[in-house]
Amino acid sequence: MRALVVDDSKAMRVILSQLLRELRFEVVDACDGIDAIEKLKDAGTLDLALVDWNMPRMKGIDFVRHVRGQGLQPQMRIMMVTTETEMDYVQQALTAGADEYVMKPFTKDVILEKLGLLGITAG
Repeated sequence: MRALVVDDSKAMRVILSQLLRELRFEVVDACDGIDAIEKLKDAGTLDLALVDWNMPRMKGIDFVRHVRGQGLQPQMRIMMVTTETEMDYVQQALTAGADEYVMKPFTKDVILEKLGLLGITAG
């Protein structure tokens, strides 16, 4: 299984990447949506993307819209992982093409539960 972690916080990228590696994912990371789009070009097939909402240059929601609108990685499941807790944000993300939504702070169990909802088992 292969995953993309997109977050402007290096600490959050490390935390999420480590969690995914424990589940035997191969992980590619990016610091914002533009960086993520560039990485998609060379990444090959990805199964999952964990995407923050608030990032410089390109927000996570715009990344989701771009990926879904351009038909990039159509098999890739997208999970927003963000501090945005209002239902309007959840609705926007799902409408844009995100498959799941996780609010920070989160636990490993929450990520595992969401992966299960997406039909992704690893480890």
